[in-house]
Amino acid sequence: MAEQNEITEPSNLFNNDGSLVQRGWARKPILRYNKESIGKGWLRIKEWDHYSILNKDFGFQLTIGDIGYLTQMSYVWLDFNERRRDGKGLFKFFTKSKLLPLSSLEDSKIIFPTKKFKASIKKEGTKRILSIDDSKFQERGLKGNIILKDDPKMDNTVVITGYKEDPRLFYYNHKINYMPAKGSLYLGEKEFSFEPENSFGLMDWGRGIWPYKTHWLWGSACGIVNEVPVAFNIGYGFGDLSTHTENIIFYDGRAHKIDEVIFHHEDRDPTKPWKFTSNDNRFNMVLTPLIPHREKINFGLIYMNSSLLHGLYNGDIVLDNGEKIYIENMLGHAEDIYWRW
Repeated sequence: MAEQNEITEPSNLFNNDGSLVQRGWARKPILRYNKESIGKGWLRIKEWDHYSILNKDFGFQLTIGDIGYLTQMSYVWLDFNERRRDGKGLFKFFTKSKLLPLSSLEDSKIIFPTKKFKASIKKEGTKRILSIDDSKFQERGLKGNIILKDDPKMDNTVVITGYKEDPRLFYYNHKINYMPAKGSLYLGEKEFSFEPENSFGLMDWGRGIWPYKTHWLWGSACGIVNEVPVAFNIGYGFGDLSTHTENIIFYDGRAHKIDEVIFHHEDRDPTKPWKFTSNDNRFNMVLTPLIPHREKINFGLIYMNSSLLHGLYNGDIVLDNGEKIYIENMLGHAEDIYWRW
């Protein structure tokens, strides 16, 4: 088992020379993103805010990513009954890493800089509020608001990762893997309601500078097991992982840290089940696809090759005290993505 260095003392993220003050994992984002000391210019900085809300029938995702010379804005509508995925993605050039907030905990509001649709992400106390309004979606229109409850007492997924090849490269990531959701989206005249008893949200907040070519794998799921909130985060690929992994099980709001998790899939095929195992035998799961998705973008300088599936997790997880929890048909996702950006 590799070292799992837990960061418990607050500090700045960067030293004056742009190197990281601390590396490891944490239960909350207690390091300050002191961007004034970042080690490279705006052309290399990558920042994003991503949200995903799912229930057994439908889901919605909202993403904004600012990589300095380009900002990507997108939303996705998921229909698990019809097993369909639809959405819209747009680009805005030369935003110079100025759009997104420095903190994932402080109140803020992100208004998407486009006239093609209206969207915003608002942090207000313990609420995270997503809004969308696109009158042209599927020729019917998509409009509504979703409120996510962010319980400050619950542990989160936080990693501060460096790179061996350059001390100024880094990845600072905060994920909230379990947030009950309430609200409605209207697809034309039809209302789709999210209720906190069966609808759960995920936040992925990332800030970093990393090599031009990148490959990562990530998965997450959450739900209720025997009336207890359960979630997990798994993944690898970013940077030097000698001090930590991002693999965590959450049971009733408490983090149970696990070591390495391996994704087993056949040629990254999202139409077939993916298997996941951990070297400490505390995570054994199979994800059966409901909505598989493959996507490629090739603009020369920018290239992306993505395999992603939303589906149902089945298997078992083991808590710190050795208790085994059986997971049955828990809705979640997994992805395997190559980027050149």
